[in-house]
Amino acid sequence: MVNLAFIDWQPSIELFNVGGYSIRWYSMLWVVGLLAAYFIVQRLYQKQDIPEEKFEPLLFYCFVGILIGARLGHCIFYEPGYYLTSRIGFWEMLLPMHYTGSGWKLTGYEGLASHGGTLGLLAALWVYSRRQKLGFWTVVDNIAIATPLTCCCIRLGNLMNSEIIGKVTDVSWAFIFHTNESMVNGMLVPRHPAQLYEAIAYLIIFFIGLWIYSRRKDLVGTSFYFGYCVFSIFFFRFFVEFLKKEQVAFEQNMLLDMGQLLSIPFVIIAGYAMWKGLHNTTTKSPAQGDKIGK
Repeated sequence: MVNLAFIDWQPSIELFNVGGYSIRWYSMLWVVGLLAAYFIVQRLYQKQDIPEEKFEPLLFYCFVGILIGARLGHCIFYEPGYYLTSRIGFWEMLLPMHYTGSGWKLTGYEGLASHGGTLGLLAALWVYSRRQKLGFWTVVDNIAIATPLTCCCIRLGNLMNSEIIGKVTDVSWAFIFHTNESMVNGMLVPRHPAQLYEAIAYLIIFFIGLWIYSRRKDLVGTSFYFGYCVFSIFFFRFFVEFLKKEQVAFEQNMLLDMGQLLSIPFVIIAGYAMWKGLHNTTTKSPAQGDKIGK
């Protein structure tokens, strides 16, 4: 029996259904997050006098880079035994479908990893900056200013899916998630809403980044905003993992889970990028290249 003292969380995962085809909250929030970042970066480009024609292809590169990177990251880091050792697993890694006993079913990509998404995005932005003849760090810093807002939307999507849930707790704001994963000995138990913790943190990180940008526009192109974004997100991610239920079975006996192990190098690299950015003082225009420290 569910204890009504806690938050009883059982929303529909579907935003709406038309003719048997459903649009899920998760998918919609993903799109909202990307579009929000799109308009923010468009405004940043305008303020920095970067031509509109150089901005137009950016959304495509970001979408493809994040999706491919996040999908491969989940499959390789979290479930390599399934996706890399069978023919069906290999195709499920590439296609938004799942194989059942009665055939293939369109499900969308069930499993995306933020660490892989970050790497995929950086790879896509490197290609984009080369083709558009823009400084790589100028592009990445602009994207980094908007990225935490997208991350916030994605975690809200996870909340609507009742996935990436927290550990059992008795805090007054605990959620009762109505999923098999949330059960202990056949009973639903209150858990930390870890997805909500992350969403709130990323929203705060976004507004702090905007505040810094309003005072230090000169840091765009130095790698500072990339460092700030990645450091803040994965530093918080490292500690919030202690409140999360393990996502895959092999994490049960690990001192640090996979999310924490993957976050450590991101935090170190991003910390250096932020420090380096603060010490870069010589400037170039975005079209010429990035800022180069003395």
